[in-house]
Amino acid sequence: MNEHERLADQALKVKMISMKFMTVIERDEDGKWVIECPSIPGCVSQGDTRNEALANIRDAIAGCLEVRAEHGMPLTVETQQIEVTI
Repeated sequence: MNEHERLADQALKVKMISMKFMTVIERDEDGKWVIECPSIPGCVSQGDTRNEALANIRDAIAGCLEVRAEHGMPLTVETQQIEVTI
């Protein structure tokens, strides 16, 4: 069990812990803000404003962690930054 999974497991038991996740933020063709959490597969949210989208992804991350824990799935997947020369 990695550190994120261990902390999330504890969080589910006590319901009070703060975790940090990297997110990817961009605007779509309609001007909506779209935010994805790459370390949690399928965890995506959006909003009309950047602040709304950030609030929504916080809720989405919490919900995704809870569902993944209930199903016995790993809470996160490994992400890594790599360098590409073009």
